[in-house]
Amino acid sequence: MAAVIYHIFSSSALVSLGLYHLICTTRNQLRFPRDYFAKPYHPLPLSSSTPPSSCQRFSRHLQLYLLILCLLVAFVHQTLISADSDPLLKGRTPVHKFTSLQAAGVLFLFLLLSLALLLSETTSLLPLPPDLFFGVAAALFFLQYSVSSSSASLQFSDLQAKCDSVSARISALSSVLCLVLACHPRLFVADVGLGASLCLQGLWVLQTGLSLYVDAFIPEGCHKLLDVVSGVEGSTKCDLDDSKFRAVAILDLVFVVHVLFVLLILMVTYAAVAKTVGIRRFGSYEALPTVAAAADSNHIQMKAMTGTQA
Repeated sequence: MAAVIYHIFSSSALVSLGLYHLICTTRNQLRFPRDYFAKPYHPLPLSSSTPPSSCQRFSRHLQLYLLILCLLVAFVHQTLISADSDPLLKGRTPVHKFTSLQAAGVLFLFLLLSLALLLSETTSLLPLPPDLFFGVAAALFFLQYSVSSSSASLQFSDLQAKCDSVSARISALSSVLCLVLACHPRLFVADVGLGASLCLQGLWVLQTGLSLYVDAFIPEGCHKLLDVVSGVEGSTKCDLDDSKFRAVAILDLVFVVHVLFVLLILMVTYAAVAKTVGIRRFGSYEALPTVAAAADSNHIQMKAMTGTQA
């Protein structure tokens, strides 16, 4: 039960972060299309024009404080579960401890990056430019991809290995998008894709928790081992090869459904923000009436000059 609660908590945090990033990025691009550039963090706008109080400054960076709190909880959780014994993973060697500590180390690095971003936003002690932040984030996402891939290769359970490998690919996608934003901060597609990848990662974390630890969502032919602590790698296993292949195929199908759902979220978010903010178009279609009006004005002036000369 604790493993399911942790997966729900992680999923909620990631989906909320990705959705917030999508909304703020789309809003900035629609409001200021000429001056748009990617930002690592979007503070909440202040409603009053007076100098902000301490409470208002805290509310302005509330999302960043919540992110730090979630990362701290995840880091403590991964550190604590590293002490659990795992009798299934590579015999009785402490592989589970090392993989859990690796995950905790990656979370700690993300926590440090979030603290650095908070200092950069609230003080002048650590001015962190956006391209540097995205570059460091790309390295951390790549490190997370490496840890997840390594964990997938060591899994005793084929079902969990599949979940870890898909999570690793999403982390690799986030790493590539952060690297693109570090080099091209005005690329709106990459910025939106980063928010969508966070939402996708959150949905997949939820799917992992359901597929591994909830009986109603475990694929047919697979089961939890009763003599293993729930939440430990390898606690959900498929006995027959046919059941294993069927479970992997089901997870592939579910992943496609999650991708479609994220695309739907992206389109609905863009449409809702565009309806609220309004779309400012800059292109050749706006210049045509001006050119036509200028031509008509010149034509009228020429006719007037001709009549005067006559």
